[in-house]
Amino acid sequence: MSHKISLTPSGEIFEAQASETILEAAIKAGITIPYGCQNGSCGSCKAKIISGKVFLEGYQSSALHDSEVAEGWTLCCKALATEDIVMETRSARDDGLASPKITPVRVEILEQLNHDVMKMVLKLPGNEAIDFRAGQYLEFLMQDGSRRAFSIASAPHEPLIELHLRLIEGGKFTHHVFNEMQEKTIHRIEAPLGQFYLRESDKPIVFVSGGTGFAPIKSVIEGMIHAKNSRTIYLYQGVRAQADLYMNDVCMLWENTHSNIKYIPVFSDPSEEDDKAIRRGLVHVAVMEDFETLSNVQVYCCGAPILVETAYQEFTQKKSLPENEFYADAFSFSPKK
Repeated sequence: MSHKISLTPSGEIFEAQASETILEAAIKAGITIPYGCQNGSCGSCKAKIISGKVFLEGYQSSALHDSEVAEGWTLCCKALATEDIVMETRSARDDGLASPKITPVRVEILEQLNHDVMKMVLKLPGNEAIDFRAGQYLEFLMQDGSRRAFSIASAPHEPLIELHLRLIEGGKFTHHVFNEMQEKTIHRIEAPLGQFYLRESDKPIVFVSGGTGFAPIKSVIEGMIHAKNSRTIYLYQGVRAQADLYMNDVCMLWENTHSNIKYIPVFSDPSEEDDKAIRRGLVHVAVMEDFETLSNVQVYCCGAPILVETAYQEFTQKKSLPENEFYADAFSFSPKK
C-alpha cells in the first residue's frame, strides 16, 4: 500500500510505500529534500505536516523538540506516512546553501594521524569546485549504490578537501581505506550536504567534539580564522585517552596565536601514562563545570549520538541553553562504513 506525498511550496508529488520513510521515497523518486544523518540525529530533513498523519519514532530530541512535534513538525528520515500527506519542506537555497552535485575526486594524501584515524586529502578536477559551508559533509558514492558520509575537515577557502576517517571494527569502507586504498585513486562524491554550519551571532561559541567529531569543527574554526571572525571560542575535545587524541598541536597553536580561542581537551578513560595536566571526565560534564549558565552562548556539538543527545538534554535542562542555540551533527557508525 502506498500514500501520496505532496510537497509545498515546490508542488512536487511522489508515492511512499507503507514500509519506507518519506525521505527514502523522495530519494527513490528523484525528489530533493535536504537531509543529513538519515538516522534521526541531526534534524536536517525537518518538515511540517500540513495535512495527513505519519508514524514517527526512533529519533533524538536534540533533532526534533517536543514543542516542534506538537506544532506538526516531523523528520522525513524517520516518518512513515499512514495516509496521504501534504507537507512543507525547504530547499538548500532557502538556507542560502549550494545545491549538492556529484563530481569525481582523486585521493592525493593518506596520512594516519593516530591508531584509528586517517586523514584523507581529495583533489577536485581542475575545472570543478564545491561551494560548501564550513561544517558540511560529503558522501562517497560506492559501486554497489551505497553511500559513505564524512564531514569535511578543511575550510572552504582551501584548495583541497580534507577528511578524517575513523577505523570502524567490521567496517568495509574504513578497512579498505586503512589497509588497501592507494593514493591517486579516483572516486565519486556528492557534496555539499548537511545543516551543520556556523550561524551568525555575536554570542560566544562552545564547540563540543567527540573523536572525529572534531573534523567539521576544525573546518568551522579555520574558516572563522580565515575570515578574521573574533567571536569567543571554547573548544572542548573529548576522547577516551591520549592515544585517541589527534591534531592536538593544531588546537594548541590556535589557542596560542588567537586570544579569542580557548582549548580544553578532556580524557574520559585515561591510562596511567597519560598527561596528568589534561582534564579528566566526560566532555559535556566539563562544559557544565565551567559554565554557570549557557543562556547566552551558541553550542555546536559533533560526535556520537549519545554525546549529542546527552549534551542537549543536560545543557538545555540544567544550564538554560535555548533549544534553538544547540546545533549538532551526530555520527552513527555501522559495519557498512
